Amino acid sequence: MKMIKLNSISVIALAALLTVSAAGCSNTQEGSGVAAATTQSVTATVSPSEASATEGAVIESSEAAVSALDTTELFSDRDLEQAADLTAATQMNLENNQDVTLSEEGVYVLSGDVDNVTVTVEAADDAKVQIVLDGVSITNEDAPAIYVKAADKVFVTSTDSENYMEVSGSYVADGETNLDAVIFSRADLTLNGTGTLGIVSDQGNGISSKDDLKITGGVYTIESSADALEANDAILINDGTITIDTQKDGLHSENEEDTTLGNIYIEGGTLTITAADDAITGNNLVQIDGGMINIKSAVEGIEANNIIVNEGQITLYATDDGINATPKVSSDASIVVNGGTIDVTMGSGDTDAFDSNGDLYVNGGTINVEATSAFDADGTAELNGGTVTVNGEQITEITESRGGGFGGGGGRGGAGGGRGTGQ
Repeated sequence: MKMIKLNSISVIALAALLTVSAAGCSNTQEGSGVAAATTQSVTATVSPSEASATEGAVIESSEAAVSALDTTELFSDRDLEQAADLTAATQMNLENNQDVTLSEEGVYVLSGDVDNVTVTVEAADDAKVQIVLDGVSITNEDAPAIYVKAADKVFVTSTDSENYMEVSGSYVADGETNLDAVIFSRADLTLNGTGTLGIVSDQGNGISSKDDLKITGGVYTIESSADALEANDAILINDGTITIDTQKDGLHSENEEDTTLGNIYIEGGTLTITAADDAITGNNLVQIDGGMINIKSAVEGIEANNIIVNEGQITLYATDDGINATPKVSSDASIVVNGGTIDVTMGSGDTDAFDSNGDLYVNGGTINVEATSAFDADGTAELNGGTVTVNGEQITEITESRGGGFGGGGGRGGAGGGRGTGQ
């Protein structure tokens, strides 16, 4: 999708624009000894073509929301509609060991409790196909329950019903296509609805899209040995309740051919993630504008080349880095926090709550950290606004530590620390 492409270099320009002088944008609370930032809200949506023109501009706010994506057109009206139009729908009762192929644009209502059935969508490149799950249970040995081979876009919509899909064995390839998920799509894929869908993938991914993967409604429980949600271009979440237990990554977006893709955008919904590796990882960008995210356990909580948090409630426990910006597609890595509430608890050892292999800006929001090392940045690290508490003490600046990382300064003699004692 052209609208969600992002020039990764532009993210750094946007991050720099949000750097605010603490002296110019903060007031001192009487008797507290802690600088309190102003809370004027500024929203700047910059398209890739406009990003270069914004260089040199100044945003005078200590709590500013910035979007590296044009979020106004990420979700269509049909994406957000939680009930399908069944006026001309085709009713289909699935039967054991009988695959189904959907070759025409339309709405198809599926029901039945079956084994070894694959619903394949093989339609025209401009066709939009809607699969309505109305009490479906599919258990397969070696093939996806839903396989989108060709279409412009496919919607998987649940009625007010319980649905279940499982692949118990290893996946068999379709020619040169490596099928690896319970729901596998080579086209844009949207999941929505008012019902529930349980997914179990014993030897692969839960849901995979080679284009965009969107979730705008419904209740999902995903257990997988590989990534729970995986997309080449972008994972976009507007709403829904998603519970993930995975032996690899919870959300994973990566595009090896186009470095402006591999993005994750969350603006709503409730996510609960237990991951053996990363909970949320995007090669290019992770942007969080809302929702409730509970990362119960992960090695890396949130990881991408560039990370922007504007709103939302994030609670995470990680054993390596809590929020990590690392140069995956560009040497310019950054973490920018403009709002929201973030609670980070780190495991013992050489761990960092916030670790940027580039710049780190905290411009607003509420951050609470329980960790040996709260902040570590290779580039600029600035606390320009918001409320930041490290190990029970509120801090007013991120200062360079003796070990070369960054710690928290202020409060009662400083709190937290990088790879050394905060100064």
